[in-house]
Amino acid sequence: MPDDLTTTDPAEVLDLPAPNEGEEGTLSDVPAANTAIARWYAVQVASSCEKKVKATLEQRAITLGVSKRILEIEIPQTPAVKVKKDGSRQSTEEKVFPGYVLVRMVLDEDTMMAVRSTPNVINFVGAEDRRAAGKARGHIKPRPLSRAEVDRIFKRAAEKKTVVKVDLTEGDQILVTAGPFKDFQGEVIEVSGERNKLKALLSIFGRETPVELEFSQISKQN
Repeated sequence: MPDDLTTTDPAEVLDLPAPNEGEEGTLSDVPAANTAIARWYAVQVASSCEKKVKATLEQRAITLGVSKRILEIEIPQTPAVKVKKDGSRQSTEEKVFPGYVLVRMVLDEDTMMAVRSTPNVINFVGAEDRRAAGKARGHIKPRPLSRAEVDRIFKRAAEKKTVVKVDLTEGDQILVTAGPFKDFQGEVIEVSGERNKLKALLSIFGRETPVELEFSQISKQN
């Protein structure tokens, strides 16, 4: 497992195959030892529906009488600053793993179906149980996260390292607002979101010169 959780796909981070939409399993998919132990599971959900799934599943757990076995539903997040086109900044939160929620639960037939049947849930992250014959795909066996995997995920969220997001693409015009090139104008030639930096061509002494800038040092020009 990689040391740096820069990816946003738990299936990749945890070295698991991605879940397949519409595939269901039964209690036979679950090792017997897991039926009495609360463990963390990664669940893939529809894009931008993480909060909706969390709220819905929390209510369904009560309605279906499994709230004592579906114990926690989390969306790990870190603080972020979104730089708008006019240069203003908006505080927000960045999901550590967009498209996924983490659920701590006792895995049995009732809790598994409660999760899978929740609107906007695609499936658990886990290993595919291939069928012995035929071309049909097998069930997905929900695979619990290890303690080390859970610690890594929540440690990243707890670090609270602010991410700067900016609405910029190659060819956009920018104005430098801070640093040694303040008040220079230029054109974006490369955006590196994971590093919170970009490269822009600035006219310095009459020559177009590529300069690396922090997102916090620029504003987008209309």
